[in-house]
Amino acid sequence: MIAMSRPAALLFDLDGTLVDTAPDLARATNALREHHGLAALPYPLIRAQVSNGGSALVELALGLARDMPGHDAARAFLLAAYGEAVAEESCIFPDLVPLLAGWEAAERPWGIVTNKPRAYAEPLVAALGLSPGALLCADDLPVKKPDPAPLLEAARRLGADPAHCWYIGDHLRDMQAARAAGMAAVAVGWGYIEEQDDYRRWPADLWFETGEALAAALE
Repeated sequence: MIAMSRPAALLFDLDGTLVDTAPDLARATNALREHHGLAALPYPLIRAQVSNGGSALVELALGLARDMPGHDAARAFLLAAYGEAVAEESCIFPDLVPLLAGWEAAERPWGIVTNKPRAYAEPLVAALGLSPGALLCADDLPVKKPDPAPLLEAARRLGADPAHCWYIGDHLRDMQAARAAGMAAVAVGWGYIEEQDDYRRWPADLWFETGEALAAALE
């Protein structure tokens, strides 16, 4: 039975859930636009696509779908621009700072499971002074979310029963992965959610509009 209260461990998605990485990814996206002689895109438009990864940002910036010529080169340019400064403007969402501090003070385990490649996730986490007990990235296993394997591996590394873990995320695939892993699926409304998407319609167990509300529930 999934623990819906007082979880033994917390697992977070990274981009848009635990850390606001959109400013640095928007900078890289508009650097790609500038490289092609195009005007910068509005920040809110880029922000909504951040959780969909580099290929989605390339398609937004240049209209190049994944199977189109030039897409891979554009994606490499974007990621190189991003990799130069992964934590220039990125920050932990403010409401989650005291939550994590209290969780760590109580010596409770927590981790991060992200579809971000380790080359970007690891320096970002280090720059922000985060100390997760487990960090699972896109290239650590043969599969990534919505496959449950990364979540299950993170729980194993934390020594936690998946049924007593919460997985907290801002994307439908996060909820699908949590459900498949037998964890409580916790949807949050402050992340990188497209305008037409309603996070309260995702197959979650719990929904929180703000980090403050999540923190209060965990107290």
